[in-house]
Formats: sequence, C-alpha cells, structure tokens
Amino acid sequence: MALPSPDLDDRRFQQLVDEAKRYVQDSCPEWTDHNVSDPGVTLIETFAHMVDQLVYRLNRVPEKNYLAFLDLLGVRLFPPTAARAEVTFWLSAPQPDTVLLPAGTEVATAGGDADEPVVFATVADLPVVPSSLTRLVTTSARGDYADRTRDLDEGKDVPCFQAAPAVGDATLFGLSAAVPRCAVVLRLDSQVEGVGVDPRQPPLVWEAWDGRGWVACATDEDSTGGLNRPGEVVLHVPAGHTASVVSGHRAGWLRCRVVEPLPGQPFYRESPTVREAEAFTIGGTTTVEHAEVELDAVLGESAGVPGQWFRLPAAPVLTDGRPVVVRVSDGAGWDDWSLVEDFGSSGPDDRHVVLDATAGEVRFAPAVREPDGSLRRYGAVPAKGAVVLVPRYRTGGGRAGNVARGAISVLRSSEPYVSEVENREAASGGADAETVDEAKVRVPHQLRVWDRAVTAQDHELIARQAVPSLARVRCLPVTGEVGGARVLLVPDAVADEGDRLRFEQLMPSEEVVAAVARRLDERRLLGARLVVEPPRYQGITVVARLTAAVEDGRVHRAALDALYRYLNPLRGGPDGTGWEFGRSVRYGEVFAVLQRVADVTSVEELRLFPANPLTGARGAPVEDMELAPNALVFSHQHQVAVGAR
Repeated sequence: MALPSPDLDDRRFQQLVDEAKRYVQDSCPEWTDHNVSDPGVTLIETFAHMVDQLVYRLNRVPEKNYLAFLDLLGVRLFPPTAARAEVTFWLSAPQPDTVLLPAGTEVATAGGDADEPVVFATVADLPVVPSSLTRLVTTSARGDYADRTRDLDEGKDVPCFQAAPAVGDATLFGLSAAVPRCAVVLRLDSQVEGVGVDPRQPPLVWEAWDGRGWVACATDEDSTGGLNRPGEVVLHVPAGHTASVVSGHRAGWLRCRVVEPLPGQPFYRESPTVREAEAFTIGGTTTVEHAEVELDAVLGESAGVPGQWFRLPAAPVLTDGRPVVVRVSDGAGWDDWSLVEDFGSSGPDDRHVVLDATAGEVRFAPAVREPDGSLRRYGAVPAKGAVVLVPRYRTGGGRAGNVARGAISVLRSSEPYVSEVENREAASGGADAETVDEAKVRVPHQLRVWDRAVTAQDHELIARQAVPSLARVRCLPVTGEVGGARVLLVPDAVADEGDRLRFEQLMPSEEVVAAVARRLDERRLLGARLVVEPPRYQGITVVARLTAAVEDGRVHRAALDALYRYLNPLRGGPDGTGWEFGRSVRYGEVFAVLQRVADVTSVEELRLFPANPLTGARGAPVEDMELAPNALVFSHQHQVAVGAR
C-alpha cells in the first residue's frame, strides 16, 4: 500500500485500569483493596484488556478509510530530493599529469560528538588537467592585440593595459591546455605599485573563454591588489573552458579586463605592469550530491503472472535525476522496461512498470476481468523465470544535506595528491520525503487543481510540486496585462552564521527556474503569459545606538542576531515564517525588536537606510520602508553600537 496506516490509539491498557480504579473510589469508597490479587481488580484488568483492543481497532477505522480512498485515487507520497553542492578538491602540489577523480568519490562533513557526518558523492568524473603559461597577449578597448610573450621571456616590464587605461582594456593569459572546472593559480611579479586604484576593490574582472564568449571566473584571493604588486590570483575556471586561437596562437585563454568603476571607486591612472608570470593547476571543482548509488540490484525472478511487484534493496528512491530503468532477462539478453505514471494508457504488449519511489517498489502491469469475462492486460508481463534487475538507482537525500558553506571538509575516499576539500557555497536542494500528514493537506488542493493552473494558488502548488526544495513560492498578476502572471521563487538556504544570509543564496538556479517554467507551461491556460523569476529584494541597513545594563559583546551580538532574524526573507517577520511579500518595514516594529533584546534598557537612536544588496550602496534614511508587491526585505550589514547605562 502506498500510504501507510498510522497507529492512532491514544489510550493504553494501564490508562484504562487507572481510570476504572478512580471511578471505583468515587462510587464504592468501601472497596479499599486495589492490589492485583483482589478478584475485582482482576476483572477490571480483564475488561481493560478487551477495551484496549476495541479502542485500538475503532480508532483506526476512520483514518484507514481515508487513506484507502487516497490510495484508490492513486495518491503517492513524494520521495525526498538530494542536496547538491560544488566542492573543490585541492591538490597538495601541482602535478605533471592529469589527476582523475572518478564519479562516486565520497566527501563528508566533519560531524561531531552527537551528529553523524553527512556524506556526499561526486556525480561525474573530474579530470584535474595540468597547465602552464605559454602566451601573454594584451588588447585595448579598440580591439588591438599585441603578443607580449617575448618581452615577458626577456624579463621586461609588460604594461597590462594602455598607457591611459580605459574600460575594456585586457590582458590575456594563454594556458598550455583548456582547464574546465579546474582551479588555476596565476603568479605575477611586478615592481609598479600605487597606480590609482583601491587594492581592495580594483575595477577588474577575471574571465575565461568557453568557445562562445567570455565567462566570469570566481576568484578565491587576489593578493596582487589589482595587479599592483607581486602576488597570486586563484581562479576557478568554468566548466565550458575550451582552447581557441587568439592572435594566431591556440591556447586555453584567461583574461583580466578593466570594467566600469562603481560610484566612488578609484580608477587606474596608469597601467600596471607584469615582469614575471606563471600559471599552474592546483585543484578542481565538481558537483556532489547527498545520495548513494546502488548498482545492479537484482529484484528476483518473475512468476509469469500479472500484478507482480518487487522491492528494491534500499528505499526511498530519488527521482530527481535520470529516470530509473528496469531490465528483464529472458535468457537470451536484457530488455529495458520503461517507467510510467500508471498503467491506464498501456497496451497488452507495452513493457511498462510503475515505481513507488517512497516504498521502493517496482510494479508490473495488472490484468482486469471485463464484464464479458475476458481479461484485459494493461501492459506486458515478464516470462516465468525471467530475472528482474535495476542497473542503477539513487537513494538517500533529505534536508540533512543542506549544509552550510565550508561544512564539507573530509575526503572519505582515498585519492592520491588531494590534500583537502571544501564547498565554497552552501549545499541546497535537499527536501525530506512527504509525510502522510503533509499528503492529507496537499491532496484536496491537488484534486481541485487537477494539473491545471488557473488561480494563483494553482500556480504556486504546481511550482512546489515541480521543485519541492523551494522555500517559498508566490504568484502575482502582472500589472496592466490581462492573463499575465509572475511566479516568484525563493530557494531554501542555509545561513553561514545564524540568520545572516548572502544575497546570492536567495537567487534560484537556472535549473530550478527552468524546471518550474517547464511544468507550468504544460499546465497553463491557453493564452496565459507566465514569468518565472526571483522576487525583487529590497536591502535594508539598520543603524542603531543602544543603552544596556551591561557593556559587553553579548548584547551587541544579540541585537545583531535579532535584526537578521526578524528582517529575514525565509524565516523572519512577526510570525517567523518569512517576511511577507510586499510588506513594508515600519520604524516602530524594528524599534520593538531591539527593545526586546535581553539587557537592553533603551534604544537611543535608530535609523533605517535602503541599501542595494548587490553593490551595498546606501540611500537616504527613511522612517518607513515601502516594498513593492513582488519584493522581499533583505538584511544588509546592520550596525549597532552599545553603551553602558
């Protein structure tokens, strides 16, 4: 059965005995011997035992009937989904040959005394390709290329940009080979310093060529201060990096490009120079998931009759990856049988199976007797003695895999040359399997929707079914457009510290947006126009001065924690379920949040500033911050000063 019957009995044998004895004390006070040896107590225990059985059975009837009706409707519990993360494998030293990390390489969190480590495994092979610097080319904003490799070999100072640097100037570094998904170190040496920029935020961007265009590279560190001094730049090259020809030379190209400075950001007054440069590969990044892969699971032998079912060795089965394939051997070879939602449209010769992912059961087609006495087969039946096998499926998943940034730090598999691992972003996408109580809430809405998106609630329900790991979904009409709707997606996120989320954690991935858009497009009304996107995040910075009974760091930390907890798009707001879409931020409620912090005697000064969550630019102070209907609040660098009373 797809939906298990729960134990709903709320009274036990001893409770019934105790209630009977209390009733005896009220009605027959002269009966004072309540020991188990008394014949009357023996009768009470006998009747309590019988009533216990009756209550147990009767209390299960309504719930069992309800679940039976759901089962007749074909309701199935949603299986869990697996969390994913990008993990970087750092080499102990650059290697002359390619280091191959095979799919299935296991990494884990450190765990603790009470917590078990959370294990992840790589989903694909990761070749860490060695590289070296073979070419240095400079280009101006006008598109003029100059090969400066010989000057570099002769130890000359090579200007990275024009004499008067302009936006669009760039220096191209040609590697000996393309290094997709690898971490590359560029070690640069120069004697020119102080060229006008702020070394902490130079107007530069590092990019890699992927065959179609330049793609931004993530950087771990830039000790050169914007090419101002000797140092290293660690670049994480994107997956599409490929070799190409620039200025007549073929190489795997990386470039450092001058970009438009932000307001108040210093710009180059003169070009920095490079005298020595080298490159080498020091690691690689790949995707890991919180799941285990089961291979060649033999389910048993067919009896050759309709309606057979087999249980997989491990459950539940994850269905958020490539489809599970069932193979049946007839002695001469293996035939693949396809998964279907149900057998309603299957013919007698269709090799179809149904998978109950939560229970881990594979079901073959049944046969139904028609009114005229004939049997109708809803799919083919494996021959008697045929072996049933599942070559590959995934199990595991759940919210436990949504670990914070830097939590994955243990290499469980023995891999040569790897010194350490780390996840530079939090894992996301993990969701627990649906419970029976959750299914009882979902099914009435699902029956009303019936896979058609008509109302705003219909769109939200279908979006959640497409990606169960989403934290929040909101559907709003498009102003001034008939039949237009905007579906806002907020992914679940694990804060690095307390409730302090980073802006990039709240942006759904392209895969999530595509999955929701694809599901809604199949079920939208004809002529309806849907836009699937993240909400607009309105940054807010709270600056406050408090007076406390004691002057120590605890009050300061507690006040900041309270602000980040309350002004939180996922778990903030008055009820702690996430800031309401379009709800304005009021001066008085922020004042009250700070006033409730332990040991705070008074809030001396409070200001609210709108802030850009991308650039950090702060606007003029406001009394109340109004939000658009499609907007959520986002905490950005609150500042609190605490003084003694």
